[in-house]
Order: sequence, then structure tokens, then C-alpha cells
Amino acid sequence: MTFLHHPPCRCLGVDVAKDTIAVFDGRIATVIPNQRKQIRHFLRKCDVDLVICEPTGGYEIILMEECRGLKLPLHRADTRKLKAFIRSRGRLGKSDAIDAREMVAYGLERWATLPLWHAEDPCEARLKALVRRRADLVAMRVAEQNRAKAPSARELGGRDLAATFKALLTVLNRQIVLVDKAISALMRSASLVQRARTATAMKGIGETTAAALIAAIPELGKMDRKQAAALAGLAPHPNESGNKIGYRRMRGGRPAVRTILFMPAMQAAQGRGEFVEFYKRLIHNGKKPIVALAAVMRKIVITLNARFRDQLSQQS
Repeated sequence: MTFLHHPPCRCLGVDVAKDTIAVFDGRIATVIPNQRKQIRHFLRKCDVDLVICEPTGGYEIILMEECRGLKLPLHRADTRKLKAFIRSRGRLGKSDAIDAREMVAYGLERWATLPLWHAEDPCEARLKALVRRRADLVAMRVAEQNRAKAPSARELGGRDLAATFKALLTVLNRQIVLVDKAISALMRSASLVQRARTATAMKGIGETTAAALIAAIPELGKMDRKQAAALAGLAPHPNESGNKIGYRRMRGGRPAVRTILFMPAMQAAQGRGEFVEFYKRLIHNGKKPIVALAAVMRKIVITLNARFRDQLSQQS
């Protein structure tokens, strides 16, 4: 991650919607169409040191690409952190112009801790899109299988209804196979093949899990162990106040990682994989099974982060 090396004199706050974007440059708020030509024309007239926006389902991509073309530093803010900052300033109103104005204040105050956005590697971006699409297809397949097994479908639907379930499941299975083939081909590309080999070398992690993990945490190998656990949403946060020592819980991070790692962690509970002894030791020490599984998931992430880091150091 890279950061600004000096305080910005002027920030540009941009609240992005589907068709328009609200822009505040520190003096006036403006609304312009969310179109490449208009955004480029506006940015060329701006004299700013930092642009702040937030994720809006992909509608911010044009803005980000134009900032990259004009070499304008841009930070894509975490929505929760930004909203908490706005509330801390006592702001109760909500509009696009207000949000854009508050982004300027956010950038001027927090600039030193705001990582700048960099374009993803094309292979990583495509892998992320494929993994996300596979997860959508699998979710649809599970939903359709549940509908097909429902008592009302079996007893009241008859053959006509059963045929619709069968036809749709056939299509979904075929599409999942096609996406799996695309993921497999991409994992053999030059920029991903070494990480794929390193991940699949760990017992309990296959190609599908490795692809999902690399897509979910492309930063693996570039962090320390605490950062890796926190980014994966597997770091236990303290809950203490005065003499109270509360139960530590995992919060924040990227929840999808926990879903990805649950089954590999279950390998240890079933007596297979690299972390069997680690799991048994935790259970022997009185840890609950679910706590031990969470610790195994954290161990997997930390171990993979170290192996990816060693791989990067060898390449350099």
C-alpha cells in the first residue's frame, strides 16, 4: 500500500451514483453526469492533491480510471469508516452533496492513514470476477435444489414442476463447469501459477479453494501476520473495560474468507491436514470446537501469508 507523503492542500470529494456524481472541491458542490467525457473534462480543470470516493457497486470505476489517467491520487474509502467519521462530526443530514463535502473533511484530516488506490492486475481482476460468479451460481443451485426437495414441490407440483427444477439445475451445473474451466486456465497463467502451487501444496486446499482465497485476499505475502489475520476477519479483538475481561470475538475484515476457509479447517477436526496436532492441542487445553476451528483458519491464513512472502522474496 502507498500513502501520500505530504498533507494535501485541496481534496476532491466525490459521491457516485448510477447516472450522476456529486462533487465538492472545498468551495462549491457540483453535479455532473457519470460519463467518461464529462468526468475527464471536470478533473482536468481541478487543482487537487487527493480524490476521495467510496465503493458504489462498480459505478465508481470510470472515475477511478480517469484519475489514474491524469495521475491524480485517489482513495476509495471504507463505507463504514466514512459513515462513522460523518456521524462523529454531528452530521445528521444525508444527501449526495453533504457526503461529498464530508469526504473532503475526511481526506484533509485522515490523509496520512488513507491508502491510495492502484489498478488491479488484469489476471487478478478476472479471477475475482470468475470466483464471484461461481459463488452466485452455486448459491442459485443450492436454492433450486432446496425448492425441488420441498414437500409442496414433490406432492403438489407433479412432473411438470419437477421438469423445471431438473432443467434449471442442468443449466446451472453446466455453467459452473464452464466457470471452473475458466478459473483453472487462469490459475495456470504466469502471474498466478506460483501462488496457486503454493496454496494447493497445503493439505486440504484444492484448486477451487486456492482460487477463491487468492481472489479474496490478493494482498497475501505483502503483510505481517497480524495484518493478514485482521484482513481475513480472523483476528480476536479484546473486549475489556476496567476489571472486566470480556470474551474476545472476531470482527471486521473480509467475511468471505471465513466461508472459504471453514471446510479446510474442518480437515483438522477430522484428523487430516497439516494442522491436526494444532487443533488437538487446542481442544486438549479446553477450547471449544468452534474456537479451535477459528484458530485453525487463522493459522492457515498466517501460514499462507508467510509462504507467499517467502516466495516473493525469492523472486526478488
